[in-house]
Amino acid sequence: MKNNLSLRTVEVTRYIVPLREGGSLPALAEADDGFSYVLKFRGAGHGTKMLVSELLGGAIAKLLGLQIPELVFARLGEEFGRTEGDEEIQDLLKASEGLNLGLHFLSGALAYDPTMKVDPLLASKIVWLDAFTTNIDRTANNTNLLWWHRELWVIDNGASFYFHHSWSDFERHALNPFPHIKDHVLLSQATMLEEADRLAREILTEERLRAVTDLIPDEWLNWRHTEESPAEIREVYYRFLLTRLHHSEQFLKSARDARG
Repeated sequence: MKNNLSLRTVEVTRYIVPLREGGSLPALAEADDGFSYVLKFRGAGHGTKMLVSELLGGAIAKLLGLQIPELVFARLGEEFGRTEGDEEIQDLLKASEGLNLGLHFLSGALAYDPTMKVDPLLASKIVWLDAFTTNIDRTANNTNLLWWHRELWVIDNGASFYFHHSWSDFERHALNPFPHIKDHVLLSQATMLEEADRLAREILTEERLRAVTDLIPDEWLNWRHTEESPAEIREVYYRFLLTRLHHSEQFLKSARDARG
């Protein structure tokens, strides 16, 4: 498997419509490549940390062979949004000048219905992904899964890596058995967790995990609450992922116990 994780950078040319499903006010937007994207803004909610979660979670999902819309870096120019009539949206766009994150818009995709059957290995790989990245937001109430072209697509990884909101003692957080997995929408169908774990541990080498964390742009890592440099912050994410991978049995046990 190749480490083809590089992201294209596009210039956002048109704000189309807000997507009010989440508190972070994502939007449908058009870019200079002619495609439409679901845009996640650095000026919203948890700021660039949410973008880091989306980026890392999406890159790991891609490595695991899961279907995920193409991720792109999406740049907003200084003048973008000045003519927006909605004051809340205009403030959001002004606060999001620079590099944001876009996910290719899957036109015509349908939200996953939790009653639908999923291949057991696929379900297990998605459950493993979310336990590994500590994603608390793929439940029956908010599946963050889409059916598109007869395939199941993973979207919205912004609620992953919640340890970074406190940004302390990452080693302890990396060993979290993640009891939240009991609420996962696909847990009941995840009957091949050990196989998913074996495959993931083969794929997620140290080299690939390093490539994943190297994707994070410097401008997303200039945090006010820490004196650590962007390189030092990337190193924490890398060590968190590596530690979590080496102790995957802990979150696998939580998933098995919840299933049982």
